[in-house]
Amino acid sequence: MEVGAVSSSSSRVLTNNHLFSLSSNKTPLKTNFLTAKGFSFPTFSLIKPSYYKPTAISTNNPTVSTSKVKGSNERDSSVFELSSLTALSPLDGRYWNKVKELAPFMSEYGLIRYRVLVEIKWLLMLSQIPEVTEVPSFSDEAQRYMQGLIDDFGLADALEVKNIEKVTNHDVKAIEYFLKQKCQSHPEICKVLEFFHFSCTSEDINNLAHALMLKEAFNTVLFPVMDDVIGAMCNMAKEYAHVPMLSRTHGQPASPTTLGKEMAIFAVRLSRERQRLSQIEILGKFGGAVGNYNAHIVAYPEVYWPVIAEKFVKSLGLTFNPYVTQIEPHDYMASLFHAVIQFNNILTDFDKDIWGYISLGYFNQSTKAGEIGSSTMPHKVNPIDFENSEGNLGKANAGLSYLSMKLPISRWQRDLTDSTVLRNMGEGLGHSLLAYRSTLQGIGKLQVNQTRLEEDLDHCWEVLAEPIQTVMRRYGVPEPYEKLKEFTRGKAVTQESMQEFVQGLDLPQEAKANLLKLTPHTYIGAAAELAKTVDVAVNMVNGFRD
Repeated sequence: MEVGAVSSSSSRVLTNNHLFSLSSNKTPLKTNFLTAKGFSFPTFSLIKPSYYKPTAISTNNPTVSTSKVKGSNERDSSVFELSSLTALSPLDGRYWNKVKELAPFMSEYGLIRYRVLVEIKWLLMLSQIPEVTEVPSFSDEAQRYMQGLIDDFGLADALEVKNIEKVTNHDVKAIEYFLKQKCQSHPEICKVLEFFHFSCTSEDINNLAHALMLKEAFNTVLFPVMDDVIGAMCNMAKEYAHVPMLSRTHGQPASPTTLGKEMAIFAVRLSRERQRLSQIEILGKFGGAVGNYNAHIVAYPEVYWPVIAEKFVKSLGLTFNPYVTQIEPHDYMASLFHAVIQFNNILTDFDKDIWGYISLGYFNQSTKAGEIGSSTMPHKVNPIDFENSEGNLGKANAGLSYLSMKLPISRWQRDLTDSTVLRNMGEGLGHSLLAYRSTLQGIGKLQVNQTRLEEDLDHCWEVLAEPIQTVMRRYGVPEPYEKLKEFTRGKAVTQESMQEFVQGLDLPQEAKANLLKLTPHTYIGAAAELAKTVDVAVNMVNGFRD
């Protein structure tokens, strides 16, 4: 089953192919544990809304009219169900197919699933503490049962949790009740139901769930695409290592380089940020209501709980943070998001440069049958992929910048402002992922226009003023810079005029001969070698460490 996104109101579910709504006239859920506590719940079923019908468009009448859905008002929000056309965020609508891999991790479904994982793993940890005799070691079968609750957790389970939350009005408590419900019929686990969420504050569960969401989203989805971007640039660097290109500083012609070397620069810059991202420690806390293990110690004073907490957090593949309030302070998140922002800034620089090179004609873009560049100018092939990437990188950085500035700030032991803000992590990462894929798509369309590159070099013999005046300095020719400035500045310089200037210099014959051989095409220094060896400089790493 494809994972969708559970809406915050839990009344709608978005999957890739269907619209679903909740109904209250279906067979009730089995909620024995909860109904025994006096709770009653709205029930749900997965059905297509009866009113949702595609609008008919006449192809016979030249005047196309669109009829409304019967009985609906286009300004009445009550008639809309969540779909790719009604989603407020384009990530969940227009761009869903390009970012949906993040949904199992960064959606509310993902948050619920990781909360379930943490609660179950904590109960299993309690069973391994000798002093907690009330929770004996579980049999292999009981452990498999609980692991199955994690492995087989699906959308129906998440909806069940959301239905419980409608009554509890507390999202984490709903997880505890859900697990008690699931385990009440198990002869072994049912004896220790009250040890679900033992001595935990909600943030013990949430901070670990958020950490796991981020770690798995990066390792599974984001890092591989980042690596693809870096790898594509490395390939361009090596392929175009010997392709000379006129540089531009301040937008003006400057000393030549090679196209490959310019691509290598971005590959190395991005790889440094990619490596820095992987070195950030993903932290977790498990110290109770204010980080002091207060309740733990009262219940079991003979257990040294800080060691247990550290062991538990590390067992999840996270780094333990012992100095916390009710919350893990989120400093690592700020560092993580800042690193993503810097990666995105570098990629924005790349997008802008490629856009400029396309504008200069250095790159052509391969075309696809049926695609339209401009609605009115048929000749245009716009650099839309790089523009799309640039726009999404800006949107991503705006959200991630706010997260990185806000999350480390919390009043005293905690306030709830982080809770609502953390639900938006997927937005910044989603726009980043969309941008990375747009850049990759754009790179795949690029075709070097060697003729145009050569034309630019042929028309800029003045760039040889730099090496000529440098050789003049070596051999003591007075005022070399001033002489070249007078010769070149604001004047048309040709191959003939430049060589005539060199012939008139008081230089050793060998030095003069070397300068006469020099052309804008060959004056590239070590650019080609730097481009060819880019793989040595790019340090690719696998992901966050366990």
